Amino acid sequence: MKTYFPASLALTLLGFFTPAKSQSVKVFILAGQSNMEGKADQKLIDHQATDEKTKDFFKHLRSGDEWTIRDDVFIKFLNRHGGLTTGFGSPNKTGPELEFGHLMGEHFEEPVLLIKTAWGGHSLFQKFRPPSAGIPSDEVLKAELANAKKRTIANNEKRKRNDPLPTMEQIKEPYGSSYRNMLKEVEETFQNYETLFPKLKGKTLEISGFVWFQGFNDMFGDHAPAQYASNMKHFIKDVRKDLKKPNLPFVIAAIGNNGSQPAKGGMLTVSSAQLSMNEIPEFQGNVKAFRTDVLVDKAAEDLFPTWKENFEAWKLVGSDRPYHYLGSAIWYTRIGRGMGTAMLELLK
Repeated sequence: MKTYFPASLALTLLGFFTPAKSQSVKVFILAGQSNMEGKADQKLIDHQATDEKTKDFFKHLRSGDEWTIRDDVFIKFLNRHGGLTTGFGSPNKTGPELEFGHLMGEHFEEPVLLIKTAWGGHSLFQKFRPPSAGIPSDEVLKAELANAKKRTIANNEKRKRNDPLPTMEQIKEPYGSSYRNMLKEVEETFQNYETLFPKLKGKTLEISGFVWFQGFNDMFGDHAPAQYASNMKHFIKDVRKDLKKPNLPFVIAAIGNNGSQPAKGGMLTVSSAQLSMNEIPEFQGNVKAFRTDVLVDKAAEDLFPTWKENFEAWKLVGSDRPYHYLGSAIWYTRIGRGMGTAMLELLK
């Protein structure tokens, strides 16, 4: 027997059973070393946002004469947190998170949370070393210990000190430390996000993507460059396992401090290893590595060789050395856009 409802009641019931707007928060983890921290000086980005030659490049990140503080994209970077805006790089600096977060915020109806875990000078070979890669061989560790002892002895003689010689346990301790701290940052943010970001109270965090921007310290040494591809593959798999997200979209901004010049030596080895993740069958459609050198800020690159002689002109285009992408706000913003574009491709 069919039951018929009055039209008004039917509409009421239809409204009652319409799924509520999503209560999830899209979470993206941004990890790496100093370039993921971000090194574009605040004075530089403030200038370029108002300069006639460059202001159009940044206008989508501005509200009138001020930088937008987003109320739909939030960021946690170690001891700092808030609505996404400039200044969430190294102190008084900005990195790729600004443009990346903007793209995510524009794409999703749900709120977005960026968890940035970045520490300068931390290699994938050592501190970010993933668990499944294991620690280096005894031969490598013994050589490292011998060199550490030599340095301690030389320092004791030079400074008339009596510091104890390092032990094998101390040599092993740093391996994987940043990987573990990265996971700890994510866990603590999940535990405390309603306090850190009251607007997200009652919503559910959903890990939606991972972005990796690192590589400089792995350019050096007898082992790190050659092992980067293997360590990167282990890293992707371990991150997915530990976050319980088997196909987590994974974006790699390949090291490109070389800019317009061809990469060579350790930089070529590391960048090639990062880009090779695109060719691994099991990573097809869920890992995307892209080049950052082709995004170079030519104005900063051209002026850098004579920056000391032309300091007043230099500080209007750059704020750091080549290993920090010249501290270029334009270069970092382009990289952030590359990260966001790659992530959205994977999320399709």
